Amino acid sequence: MADKKIRYGIVGIGKQGSRYAGQLFAGMDKNGVLSAVCDIAQDRRAWAKEKFGDKVKVFENYEDMFNSGLIDAVIIDTPHYAHPVIAKKALEMNIHALSDKPAGVYTKAVREVAEYAKSEKSNIKFGLLYNQRTSKIYKKAKEIIESGQLGNLKRIVWIITNWYRPQAYYSQGGWRGTWAGEGGGVLINQDPHQLDLFTWLAGSKITSVNAIARTVGRQINVENDVTATCTFENGATGVFITSTHEAPGTNRLEISGDGGKIVISGNADFTMKLEFTKLETLEPEFSKTNTVFMGKPKNKTIKVKFMPHEIIKGLLVDKGQHINVIRNFSNVLLGKEKNLIGNYEEGLNGLTFSNAIHLSAWLGRTVSPQEENFEDLYYEELQKKIEEEKTNSVK
Repeated sequence: MADKKIRYGIVGIGKQGSRYAGQLFAGMDKNGVLSAVCDIAQDRRAWAKEKFGDKVKVFENYEDMFNSGLIDAVIIDTPHYAHPVIAKKALEMNIHALSDKPAGVYTKAVREVAEYAKSEKSNIKFGLLYNQRTSKIYKKAKEIIESGQLGNLKRIVWIITNWYRPQAYYSQGGWRGTWAGEGGGVLINQDPHQLDLFTWLAGSKITSVNAIARTVGRQINVENDVTATCTFENGATGVFITSTHEAPGTNRLEISGDGGKIVISGNADFTMKLEFTKLETLEPEFSKTNTVFMGKPKNKTIKVKFMPHEIIKGLLVDKGQHINVIRNFSNVLLGKEKNLIGNYEEGLNGLTFSNAIHLSAWLGRTVSPQEENFEDLYYEELQKKIEEEKTNSVK
């Protein structure tokens, strides 16, 4: 077992999939090896043959790759709708599946895969490449929250509007900016990691969502501007604001609790910083005992800076991010670690929030993921959007 390596196949070797392929081929996961790749695009297959030679088998479709017996696990990096479809097929063929973001377009499809993965029929693992969970900055925030230093959570607010995309971005491919192609706009394409972190850091399920999702300044069918409010089971509230049309944009996350406030800001491609302003006394206790008019709790600030990228073997690598999720997946499969970083059950929380934002905006009312037929209602409304798009497309 000590010498065994997990043989990986990759479905989709575009921009992101080719990065994973290169990292595995370069030996960045000592417990994993790249054995096969597949892509429906001939130019991508040609690239792989030139890049990897005869050391990696190149396939035109994933069915043939799955049937080859060459892989133990697959990394899925295809258009969004296909993620749960390919994952389910892999599990049925006893191949472990690690899906890139998003887990899918709608929770109903992903839940079906998740339920199969945990059923008695399968001892195969299903994981999600939510790499931001391994970032030093967000791990530090999670550590502070779970240590109890922040106390009871009051509010979490994320303004993430530095996803700027001009019209040329959407015009380059027919699937971009469409309900049929992508299944959504900024929420499903740019924000899956932030939506996952939003619920992961809150440590509580969302119980209600009220949102505005609209299209601003672009010839597209999907949303590129969102303002959403929510409530959590633990009593906290949340605000999530995102867009792809604002310049300059902002990336700022604030998490407030009885023990102070965490602020994370910066550019994820360059430098991120975390500031934790810790109260000497929890706010509710201070308010009870303070006798000074307009008195305020004393505090101290802890600061953490983080450079997200580094160069390893000539490749740009996210420090503690994508490759570490793959390493963790290999280790879990080999019994060297117990828990997946990208657990699909937790990963569903971010997609549930995304679906709830869309549904609230479409229906013009507050929605709850716990309400009867939530998943079916979302799916029905999504199909309406796709049908409307066929005759009323602005693209």
